[in-house]
Formats: sequence, C-alpha cells, structure tokens
Amino acid sequence: MNFSVRAADKSRIGSINFDDLQFGQDFADHMLICEYRDGEWKTPEIKPYGPLTFDPSLSALHYGQSIFEGMKAFYKDSSTVHLFRVDDHYERLVRSCNRMVIPAPPREMFVEGLQKLMELDYKWVPNRDECALYIRPFVFGTDPKIVARPADSYLFLIINSPVGPYYKTGVKPVTLTTSPEYVRAVKGGTGEAKTAGNYAASFKPAKEAVNKGFTQVLWLDAIEHRYVEEVGTMNIFFKFKDRLATPALSGSVLSGINRRSVLELAREMGVQAVEERISIDDLFAAQEKGELEEIFGSGTAAVISPVSTIHHEGKTIDVEMKEDSFAKKMRKAITDIQYGKVHDRFGWVTPVKVG
Repeated sequence: MNFSVRAADKSRIGSINFDDLQFGQDFADHMLICEYRDGEWKTPEIKPYGPLTFDPSLSALHYGQSIFEGMKAFYKDSSTVHLFRVDDHYERLVRSCNRMVIPAPPREMFVEGLQKLMELDYKWVPNRDECALYIRPFVFGTDPKIVARPADSYLFLIINSPVGPYYKTGVKPVTLTTSPEYVRAVKGGTGEAKTAGNYAASFKPAKEAVNKGFTQVLWLDAIEHRYVEEVGTMNIFFKFKDRLATPALSGSVLSGINRRSVLELAREMGVQAVEERISIDDLFAAQEKGELEEIFGSGTAAVISPVSTIHHEGKTIDVEMKEDSFAKKMRKAITDIQYGKVHDRFGWVTPVKVG
C-alpha cells in the first residue's frame, strides 16, 4: 500500500526518562493519519507527531462517533520488535466501527502502518523489563456540522506511547465493589464496542468506588443487576476448583484480546476454561463452600491483575493471593510470548525487523 512518509527533523527521545515512564503521557516521534472523505480512504500519511486542527463543530465532539484500540509492541532484541495479536485487534476495531457506523480502515493500512511506525520509532520501544510501547489506533467523525447523524468524513490515526510497568511497586491485588446505582452497558447497546463514551460513562462510579476505599467497580448486568460482566476496564476471571470461568460475551461485555489469550492458554494447560453466566450470589456461595480459589482481571495495560476483595451489598469476598497462583502463571505465560522469551506456538506475535 502507498504511504506518504515524512520523518521528523529531530527526535524528541532524548527528553524522555525511560526509567520513570508514565502511562500515556509521552508520545513517539511519528504518527499515522488518514482521511476518509468522498466515500473512500485517502493515501495514509506518516508524519511527525503533533496537534490536530479542527472546527468547533467537529461531529465527534457533539455526537460521540469515536472508537479506538489499545495494543502493545515489545522489545525482543536490537533488531526485532514484537507486535501482539495484530489480527485480533484489527478485527475488534472493525466490529467497533460497524457498531458506530464508521467506515473501517483497510486491513492493509492498519497492518502496514503499524510496521512502518515501528521501523521509524523502534527506539521508543523500551528495552526494560515490564515496559512496552502502547499503541493507540483510533477513528472519529470529522464533519464540521452539528447534525445528529453519522458523519461523512473521518480521521484514522495511530499514535504510540512508551509505558512502564502498570504496577510500579510490584503487582498488587485490587479491591472491587459493585455499584447499586450505575451500569456499564446493556445488551443491544454499545458495550461490546470499544467506543469512547463507554469509558466516560464509567468515570463517575469509578470515582465513587475509589472514594469508598476500593480500586474499581465490578460491573453487574443492567437488567437483573445480578450477573457479573466486567471489572473497571478489564475482563474478569474466576478460578474455581473445577474450572476457570469468565462471563460469556452477551453483547454488553467487551471481547478482550487478553481475555482470549487467557482462555486459550488455560485450555492448553489442561484447565477447563469456560465462558458462562456468573451470578454474584453464586460467587458468595462458592466462597462459602471453599470452591473459589482466585479472582483476576485481564487487559492490555496490566496484562493480569489479581483481585483480593469483592464487596457487594454489605458482604465481602476475600481471596488470598498465593505465590504460586494461577494468575501469576498466566501473566508469565502471556508476557514470555510477548517478549519472545519462549516460542510462540499460537502465532500471536508479528515480528518487525528494525534498525
């Protein structure tokens, strides 16, 4: 595919402290940008990272037609960068686009654009344990008009940010509380799309959870307020004595890429890994019977986050984080593949030759 490429005159990498990276605050030298207008995607550009100029009536600002992805690149060696599950991220981006009536960028543009950005900005991929280059592809409507309908014009961008360990002082268990008043999504809504509004709507209940002393919200279904769906911005897993379970994709649960990785790895390990409806009452019953062994979340940013506490209507589940926990084994299995420490027998990694 043809790309217009304009390299930065001077890199900003010397101003970045790679020993103290903050999530999503520093950005690599280049970005990909492509315009959709007159019914087609134009020639994609790779250019120096910088501000965008737009009209105050930009349609995405007023009607929320915006989707994104979150993925990572990992340092393998001085000549190789690993992209993780590129096809899965692209397929999810397409599904999000379809739900929000956005024309999906061509796969060729997405994949080749990522590779060209890595070739230009490979030095921004941190060569440090637990660090990576966070990749943010996104699309939004750009019509300069306040009209409540899908836009006719769009911008697709990919920007990259070097990030440090999600847990700077080591992996710590998170504490969760259900929300009696708020819901994240409802079947038939936009819960399974990675759209900006889903996250904005979660900020208020998340803030209230933190004010009560918890880390995040454990979301329950919107209809019966009984079935577990997600935790914060992650998928959730429960390790019972006889199986590993995660909430089934019901239309209101985001299909996480690491969620899929956990399920596939667990099955390879011989663990029965299932997707099912899980009620909050069943969790308390399983704990009382001694059948609930572990709880953890999965997501791109933190990979695996062990959960120590779930609070619901005055009752609490407490789970001990063990040294040989399944969550720790799962985290190591995923990151070993991402960084190229073990053979990628699943075909999840896309190596990019750089330098």
